[in-house]
Amino acid sequence: MLCELKALIGSPVIATDGETGSVRNFLFDDQSWKVRYMVVDVGNWLKRRDVVLPITALEKPDWTNRTCCAHLTKEQVRNSPDVDTEKPVSRQQEIAMRDYFGPLACWVDSEFGMSSMPTGKKYPVHTAEILHLRSTSHMLGYHVWATDGDFGVLKGFVMDEASWHLGYLDVRGGD
Repeated sequence: MLCELKALIGSPVIATDGETGSVRNFLFDDQSWKVRYMVVDVGNWLKRRDVVLPITALEKPDWTNRTCCAHLTKEQVRNSPDVDTEKPVSRQQEIAMRDYFGPLACWVDSEFGMSSMPTGKKYPVHTAEILHLRSTSHMLGYHVWATDGDFGVLKGFVMDEASWHLGYLDVRGGD
C-alpha cells in the first residue's frame, strides 16, 4: 500500500511496555531511496531529544490509528543514539548507529517477541564524511528540476509500506 510519509509525523511511538515518544522525521538512503531510520522525540515539554530507530525494529505503521509500534522497550528507545537531523547524516554515523544496534536481523526473539538488544552500549564516532543518509523533513521545500527547467517544489514523499521504499514524490508545480 502506498502512503504519505508525512501522515506519521507527530504520531505516538509505542514500545513493548508503553508509549515512549512521537515520530519527528525519517532518514532515507539517497541512493536506494529506502527509509532506514525513524527519528523519535523522546524528550519532554521543556526539551526535545531526538533518537533514531532502525525500521527493522518497527512493525508496519498503523495508518488508521496513526501509531508506530517498536519491538523495543522504552529504555531501549531512550538509550538509542542521538542524531542531528538538521544536516545530512554521514555513512560513518550510520555505521555507528548500526554498531550500537547490532545485527538487526537478530533483534526480535521469535519465540517471545521480545528484543534482545543491549541498552546503554557505547557506539564509536567515525570522522570521515560520506553523505548518503538524508532527512525527509530537511528535503521538503527543495526545488525539483526537469530536463527543461524548474518543475516545482518538493512537498512530501509517498512510501510503499511493505518495503519502506520512497517510490514517489509529492511535487507542487510553480505559478
